[in-house]
Amino acid sequence: MRYAQGGGLTAERRQFREQIRFEAGERFEQGERSAAIAKDLRVSERSVERWRRAWREGGRAALESAGAPKVPKAQ
Repeated sequence: MRYAQGGGLTAERRQFREQIRFEAGERFEQGERSAAIAKDLRVSERSVERWRRAWREGGRAALESAGAPKVPKAQ
């Protein structure tokens, strides 16, 4: 989640969300369905499908946090 004024998730919250994505990745390896993963992790199926696509293309590394949002440069 990114905000216009440079706000967003705290480092702890980013790490928590990353752990959820990693757990989903482990379940992808086991062949679990997206709906079951979404329900158990309490996220949307759309998010799980997006993570699955990233995982298929880049493995576990693709599920890592992108880090803090960058502050936009003044023009």
